[in-house]
Formats: sequence, structure tokens, C-alpha cells
Amino acid sequence: MNQKIYRLLFLSFIIASCQQNRTTAVADAKDNATVQWKIHDMNRPKPQVVEPLAQTLPAPAPKNAIILFDGKDFSHWVAKDSSQVKWKLENGYMEILPGTGEIISKDKFGDVFLHVEWSSPNELERKGQDRGNSGIFFMHQYEMQVLDSYNTDTYADGQAGALYGQAPPRFNACKPPGEWNAYDITFRRPRFNADGSLLTPARISVIHNGILIQDNEEYKGPTSWLKYLPYQKHDDQMPISLQEHNCKVKYRNIWALPLPEPSMPDKNYGDKTTTVSESDLEKFVGVYQRPNTPATFTITKKNGSLYCDFYWRPGELELVPLSANSFAMKETAGVIDFNADGKGNVTGLVFHLGGDDMPGTKVKAK
Repeated sequence: MNQKIYRLLFLSFIIASCQQNRTTAVADAKDNATVQWKIHDMNRPKPQVVEPLAQTLPAPAPKNAIILFDGKDFSHWVAKDSSQVKWKLENGYMEILPGTGEIISKDKFGDVFLHVEWSSPNELERKGQDRGNSGIFFMHQYEMQVLDSYNTDTYADGQAGALYGQAPPRFNACKPPGEWNAYDITFRRPRFNADGSLLTPARISVIHNGILIQDNEEYKGPTSWLKYLPYQKHDDQMPISLQEHNCKVKYRNIWALPLPEPSMPDKNYGDKTTTVSESDLEKFVGVYQRPNTPATFTITKKNGSLYCDFYWRPGELELVPLSANSFAMKETAGVIDFNADGKGNVTGLVFHLGGDDMPGTKVKAK
């Protein structure tokens, strides 16, 4: 066989092999993306144990926080049947009395920042999910697990800081039984479409004893034992509940900050633009010098529009006309007003942004 032909055939074989391997790798990645751990699989990797950060506890609440529990009474809580709470109250904390059931906040929340301090009982004879088990439930159905995970073994998705049965914590930052742990939780409620279908899932971020253990983690649906449950439309604001799981877990210093809904502009938001002829745009083209600095504004024109290039931010930004001498930035709430002399010659500009006014003198025409 001709040497040249042989080399071409060999090269073609190598290229085909690489393409096949890449195709296989992409297919494998797609297949793996659909694979998920079974609920409570003991083979699922456990979170890495880390040293908690030194903190001052109890953590003081902001002045505008809703104090759900300050150690004095249960005025913000009721039992599941709406009767009085039957948990123990002493020494500035509440303690679960096994068999008395969960307690539910009278206050209702949607998006919320929640601070909770909790302590596991010193019951080393108990194992796994039987050690210091409780839970913080948002909207009655999205649990953040409370458990004694210090020097004990249980399934990863049931450890302290887990989205129970769904997502293990990134780290195990638990303190020994009897010591106070702190959760700082940011919970974002799910959003639903008008027809009841899911728009965006619930999400949660958790700092446990100063360590980030959940980072905007998504709830697959309501948390449950042994089964994934689908989302079902519910109210935008609902209570927080503390679970009773036959363990004498203690709670103290619980406070909340409702988070505002993300703000969105209304349908009339935006600049009211006008039209400026290309010939009139020409007079604005040039370089404008900021006083006492090397910074400049460079105004150019192309395709019937003006563009501004800032000295300290390379790259053209399109301007849209608001009037004959005023232009808005297309994507930013900044406005450039051009100044002219008595003969209509453009002499300078002022860039307005965020309450600041930045003038520039025209030093070079087109």
C-alpha cells in the first residue's frame, strides 16, 4: 500500500475513534444526569466533617426581626390541634416532650430568613435517626433536618442540615450533644402558575455553625419518608413547624426576617424614546475629556445610532435618544445630556448615573 495512503487511512481511523469516544462520553453524561440516588441509601457519600466556626451564641436578633421564641413563653406557637404547646419551657429554651406532637408558628411566611438554635440530647446509646431527631418545616412540607450527626452514622440525606430524603448537606458541622448549634436559613418558597403547575421550585441556603452546608439547593417537592412527592399548589404564606420525633431536642432564640418579593417593573417601565436624524447625530461624535483626570467619553456613530465608549470601561454601549440633546443608555439607567453653545455647536456632556453627575468637555470632533 502506498505510504501516503496508509497514513491518510490511519489518520482517518484516529479521528473517527475520537469522535466516537466523544459521542459516547456525551451520551454517558446525559444518562448519568438522569440517574439519582435512592432515598436513604447508606452507600451515598457522607458529608465531610468540618470544625464549626467560633460563634457568639445566642446570636442577637435584628431590631426588625419577628421574635418567634425568646425563651419566655410559647406566645407565637400552638400545637397541631391548635391547643396550647405541651413542650417543656425552662432556662430560656424549649424542650420537646416525646409524644406531644409538633408545634406550629402562628406567624405565616413565604420567603424568609430564619435563625434557629438547637441542641441534641446526650443519649449516646441511641443510633442513627434515633439520636436527637427533629426537623424545621417550612410551609408544613419542606423539611430542614435536625439531628445529632456528631460521631454517628446514618444515611447522607438524613443528616443534620439535609433536605430530608433529598439532598445531603455539603458538610457535617455538628457540635457534640448538649452544645448549641445554630442554623441561619434562607428559604425561598415555590412559585406556581395560575393553572397550579410549578413555575419555580422551593430553594434553601443554610449556614450551620458558620459553615455553608446548603447553597441555594432545590427541593424536588415536599420532603417525605421513603418517597418523592410532587409539588401541589399551596398558599404563598404558611406557618413554620418544629417536628416532634420522640427525641428531647432543645430549641432557643428563634427569629425570622420575612424576605421581600423580588421587585419587577410594570409594563410601562422603560424610556420614552424619540427619533434624531443621522445628520443631527453627527454633531455629538467626538472625544470628551473629564476634568482633572485622563478619563474620556468617546462618542461614535454607526448604523444610525450613537455609542459611548468609557475610558475606564472598554466596549461600546448603545445610546437611544430621549430628546434632541439627551440620550439614555440602552441597558443601563444612565443618561447623557449634551451641551451646546449659542451657535448650536456641541461643547460638552454630562453623564448621569446613580445620583452622580460626570461632566466632560469636547476636545476632539469626529
